[in-house]
Amino acid sequence: LFFSAQEGILSFYHIRDMQYEIKICADISQPISSLIFSPDYTSLLLVTDQGTVYSYRPAHSGEAVKLLDTSSSCFLAADFLTPGNNYCVSVTISGEVQVWSLEDGTFLSKLNLGTEVQVT
Repeated sequence: LFFSAQEGILSFYHIRDMQYEIKICADISQPISSLIFSPDYTSLLLVTDQGTVYSYRPAHSGEAVKLLDTSSSCFLAADFLTPGNNYCVSVTISGEVQVWSLEDGTFLSKLNLGTEVQVT
């Protein structure tokens, strides 16, 4: 079980029977608003409400890598663009949908929906 609280620390809870072990995986020093696994469960996106997206690979047990920083208070959410694990899509409150490369965080494309967006 992966878990994050407002302090920006990604933790892993290994639960077996009635015992558990806690491991701190990454500290990104920003409140994490959502955690999204890739379709093949090899990568985890850490999304902050400040518009920064990090990638964490549980099998590699390394640090979280900053992929993109939209630096926008209008940032709402991000997710993997399937199939595959190569691209990420993000959306802003103003309705701008953006596509990013997960390999190096390169901005690839955007589409303006022409309407405000809400996460429910």
